[in-house]
Amino acid sequence: MTTFSESQAKVILHLDMNSFFASVEQAHDPSLKGIPMAVAGNPKARKGILVTCSYEARALGIYTTMTVGEAKRLCPGLVIVPPDFEKYRIASSAVFDLLRTYTDLVEPVSIDEAYIDITAIGGLTNAVNIASSMQQRLLQELDLPCSIGIAPNKFLAKTASDMKKPMGITILRKREIESILWPLPVIEMHGIGKSTEKKMNGLGIYTIGDLARLDEITIKSSFGKHGISLHQRANGIDYRLVDPEAADERKSFGSSTTLPVDETDLDECLKVFKWLASKVANRLDNRQLAGTVVMIQIRTADWRNHTRSRTVLNPLYKEQDIYKEAADLFTRHWDGEPIRLLGITVSNVVMMDELHEQLSIFNFEKHVKEETMDTLLLQLEQKFGPGTVKRGMK
Repeated sequence: MTTFSESQAKVILHLDMNSFFASVEQAHDPSLKGIPMAVAGNPKARKGILVTCSYEARALGIYTTMTVGEAKRLCPGLVIVPPDFEKYRIASSAVFDLLRTYTDLVEPVSIDEAYIDITAIGGLTNAVNIASSMQQRLLQELDLPCSIGIAPNKFLAKTASDMKKPMGITILRKREIESILWPLPVIEMHGIGKSTEKKMNGLGIYTIGDLARLDEITIKSSFGKHGISLHQRANGIDYRLVDPEAADERKSFGSSTTLPVDETDLDECLKVFKWLASKVANRLDNRQLAGTVVMIQIRTADWRNHTRSRTVLNPLYKEQDIYKEAADLFTRHWDGEPIRLLGITVSNVVMMDELHEQLSIFNFEKHVKEETMDTLLLQLEQKFGPGTVKRGMK
């Protein structure tokens, strides 16, 4: 496999499938094409949440995370189907297999997006034709639409793919960032969420240009290594290589401990899992990573090892989320045998700034509650002082 040094010019594609879940459903059932339709967790419940919706539905003001009831009020004829995640995984594998017929340098980063390094296959002179060929083949062979960004690095390619949807192909050159990216609010930049935006606004950083022009010392003191990375990307700098092995060989981060006595009390075991979840969350945070596979290890008093794992749709990195999954796995599978060792491992990790969250049928309500709780904590701290109020853990 050919590799290139960081100093050589590269052409990177970011391919993003359009309204992926809805598109897969339309490919399986052509009667769903050309009409307002959506995928929702519980089509019969008016409080069910839309996982995604077709572009015909979006044109009517319908959007992902809207409730079924709200969507139906806007469009009484909206067709809603339940999600089929196995179907989506199969379609995702087919997409990546097709991309690998062009080059081995394909790095899937979520179920419906990938980076492709086309430098060695004529990308420097023929990028648009290569991207167009991929786009048309995906549409003709799999009946799935996509948008593609073309740029000299990952960050700019990902930014470009968002600029024209559906079925867009957009080139973003480094020399264009001042006119195209710098006027945008910082929240529009990949890797910046609401909490980071709020902190940046407090420092007078409102646009991507503000971030790009700020000195690195101020950025590092306020946001650490992640801030330096964001500052570089605001200036169009991103040295990350397309790594085709990244998706298959993501590092795992875990922690285990031998208990002082052979434990048979559930509450004591759960206390250990809270402590382990905290350690794993800290390790993930230090590396700005999140993972989609949670595994627990149980070693019984007779030295038999048992593992149980679960794959989640959205990457985990918070202590309470890791603990929740681990505790549920444990309570479901522990048969009461005395325990000598417990452990938690989070694997299939991705960089935080590459998170591409596909809202599941379960998590939108959770996110709304989280946002409400964050607002309440902020108000209490403003009234009583920083650190006076802390989150509890269930």
